[in-house]
Amino acid sequence: MHRLSEREWLAYRQKNKDRARMLISCPDRAGIVAAVSHILFQQGANIVQSDQYTTDPETGRFFMRIEFDLVNLEERCEELKEAFRPVAESFDMNWSLVEAKKRKKMAIFVSKEDHCLLELLWQWKSGALHTDIEMVISNHPDMRETVESFGIPYHHIPVTKETKAEAEAKQLAVLERGVDVIVLARYMQILSPDFLHAYANRIINIHHSFLPAFVGAKPYEQAYRRGVKLIGATAHYVTEELDAGPIIEQDVQRVSHQEDVEALKQLGRQVERTVLARAVGWHLEDRVLVYENKTIVFP
Repeated sequence: MHRLSEREWLAYRQKNKDRARMLISCPDRAGIVAAVSHILFQQGANIVQSDQYTTDPETGRFFMRIEFDLVNLEERCEELKEAFRPVAESFDMNWSLVEAKKRKKMAIFVSKEDHCLLELLWQWKSGALHTDIEMVISNHPDMRETVESFGIPYHHIPVTKETKAEAEAKQLAVLERGVDVIVLARYMQILSPDFLHAYANRIINIHHSFLPAFVGAKPYEQAYRRGVKLIGATAHYVTEELDAGPIIEQDVQRVSHQEDVEALKQLGRQVERTVLARAVGWHLEDRVLVYENKTIVFP
């Protein structure tokens, strides 16, 4: 499989070899930031970035993303986790600790349209997306040559109404090789609840409208009939409710009465590709926390 060159990979690892990220969610109360900072200081860590947000200082929920450097992080990671657990328990925290040098493994699902797929491949190739693309899975053969030219395995698994369960079983079997996130880059199939539960908050979809407007099929046709002056795209985590999962990123493009459906689609493709790439990048950098059916996205 094609990946970063050895030189690029070594440079990336060297830059991030002692960098860690901690994500925290807990009931808000006084002293959280002080407690987290103190334990990191005790362990010899140097905080390089810290962002926090509360839904309400009195009765709300507190969210935090903190980046820090710790010498010999890989050897000390378990020690740090053990030291932090009493703090986490005292504040009833949901938390995770991630080594920045460990790149997440990604799978991309695609149907026939290539614009979102190509944007992800180009950004990955340039090093802008810090991930390993393990595979592309499609219900059509159209993208095989393009994907394999990047050195990425391509799995063509046809899907029909009658074979949907069988196709998903094949997809899950391929994914068992290990992926951390799945990106639906204009994959025009609805995934089953069992599939979604296996990758909860780890499947990112691009919907070609500014949700919650124009949910479901043919949103550009719906927008044209409505005479909108703005079209947009929405990247969101996938849930069982169609196009209603937690929104990660959105953007819009101004249009007028002069654009027909095809013109709206052409303009919309530019928005779709950038919105999806931004959302995927934020997920890979652990900048997104899910709360109920919303997201907190730290800059």
